[in-house]
Amino acid sequence: MDLRTDLAILYQIIWGLILINTVVAFITVFRRPRSITSILAWMMTLVFLPGLGFILYAFCGRGIDRETVYLFSEQHQKRIREINEMIEKNNQYYPPKTYPYEADLLKQYFAGMDESPLTRGNHVEFFTDGEQKFSHLFEDIRKAKDNVHVEYYAFFNDEIGNAFLDLLVKKAREGVEVRLVFDPWGGRTNVRFFKPLQEAGGKVIPFITSRNLIRKTRLNYHLHRKIVVIDGEIGWTGGFNVGDQYVGTTEKFGYWRDTHARIVGTASFSLQEIFIRDWNASIKNKKDLLEYEESYFVLPTQDDNVDVPMHVVADGPESIEQVIEGGFIKTIVAAKERVWIQTPYLIPDDSMTSALQVALRSGVDVRIMIPCMPDHPFIYRATQYYANLFQKLGAKIYIYEGGFIHAKTLLADDAIASFGTTNQDIRSYELNFEVSTFAYDEKVNKELATLFEEDMKYSTLLTQEMIKQQSYWLKFKQNFSRLLSPIL
Repeated sequence: MDLRTDLAILYQIIWGLILINTVVAFITVFRRPRSITSILAWMMTLVFLPGLGFILYAFCGRGIDRETVYLFSEQHQKRIREINEMIEKNNQYYPPKTYPYEADLLKQYFAGMDESPLTRGNHVEFFTDGEQKFSHLFEDIRKAKDNVHVEYYAFFNDEIGNAFLDLLVKKAREGVEVRLVFDPWGGRTNVRFFKPLQEAGGKVIPFITSRNLIRKTRLNYHLHRKIVVIDGEIGWTGGFNVGDQYVGTTEKFGYWRDTHARIVGTASFSLQEIFIRDWNASIKNKKDLLEYEESYFVLPTQDDNVDVPMHVVADGPESIEQVIEGGFIKTIVAAKERVWIQTPYLIPDDSMTSALQVALRSGVDVRIMIPCMPDHPFIYRATQYYANLFQKLGAKIYIYEGGFIHAKTLLADDAIASFGTTNQDIRSYELNFEVSTFAYDEKVNKELATLFEEDMKYSTLLTQEMIKQQSYWLKFKQNFSRLLSPIL
C-alpha cells in the first residue's frame, strides 16, 4: 500500500473513532435525567475531549449510585416522626404567631416536608469573624458533658485545624462521645490526620461519596455542610470551614468575612438529625450505626423572650428536587421591597435567574454582594459574567474589597433571613450536600441587614463604565466559564 492509501485508512479510522465517541457520549449523558444546561456542558466535554472527557465523567459526572440513595432514604425516615413530635410539643408552649405574607408563603412551601419542621423558641447568635467564631465554638465544646457531633466540608491540617482536633481528643479522653464526618476532598485531609482522636475513643469517618474509588467515588458531589451539635442542645452552622485561612491568617485571602450561627433551641434537633443521617449513610460497619438517643435531642429551657421561628433544610443530589433552591425562589418572587444576597459564587441556573428578573421587574431592591478576588479563578469568571448580567438588568452589585467574603445569606423584605452553607450556584443547588436555615424574625433579618450595610462600606458598586472597561480577553473567559457553569 502506498502512502495515500495509508492516510485514507487512517482518516477513516479517526472518523470512525469520533463517531463512536459521539454516540457513546449521547448514550452516557442521556442515561439519567438532568438539566438541559448540564446535558449540553457534558456533551461538549465528552465530544471535544475524546477519552479524557469520559475519565472526567467517570469521577465527576455520574449521579449518586442507587445504594447511596437507599441508605439516605432508609435512615432519613427512621425516627424523624418522633423528633417532629418533640418539636411540635415544644412549639405549643409559644402562642400562635401571625407571619408576614412573604414568610407565610415560604412556610407553606416547607410545610409538607417532614424533614424540615418549623421550630419555635430558638435563640440565634451570629459570628462574622473567624477568631470569634472558633473561640465561642471551642468554649461550647469544652463545656460538653455527653456528646459532640462534628461535620465539616474542609478540615485542614494547620494551626486552627490541629487546635480543633486537640480539643476533640481532650473531650474524648474525658469520656464525651465524639463523632466526626468529613469530606476528604474539601480540606485534603484523610483519616490518618484524625488518628489521635480515634485512639482517644472518638469515631471518625469520611463521607460516603469518597468511599470506594471505583464504584462510589463522586468527585463532583461534596459534603458541603458545616454542622456541630453539642449535648443535643447547641447547634452551629454557616459558612466557616476549619482552617487558618478562615481566621484571616493567610496572605492569599487576607481577612475572611463569613456568616456563621450559634443556635440554641429545637432547630438544633434538625441539625442533629442531618448529622445522624449522614453518619449512618457513610458507615461501613453496622456496629457503628447511630441510634436516636434521648441525649441527642434535649429540649431547651422555654423562654417567653426568645422565639425565632425557623426551618433548617437539608438538600443534596440524593433528592429528586432542589429543595433549598426552591426556598430561595419562593422567597425572591414573594418579596415586595428588597432581596439582598451575599455569596462567594454567583452562578445561578435559569430558574434562579428568572426569579431575580421577576423581582427586578417588580421594582424590588435587589442587591448582590460578591468577592473582589477568586479562590477558584475559573469559577470567578463565571461569577463576573452573572454580576455583569444582573447589573445590566438593574441589580446593585457590590464587590467586597475588605478581604474575601464567603457569607451565604439572603434577606427578603423585613420578614425572612436565610443563612447556611448554600452558595448561589448550580453546584450548591444540584451537586453538593448542603444545609440552610430560613428564619422568620424581624430582629434576625435586621441584624443581617445591618451587617450587609456595614459590608457595603468596604465594597465597590459595579457600574456600566466598569463593565465597558473589561478587556475582550476577560469577557471571553467570562463567557467560556459561564458555558461550563453547569458542571463547575
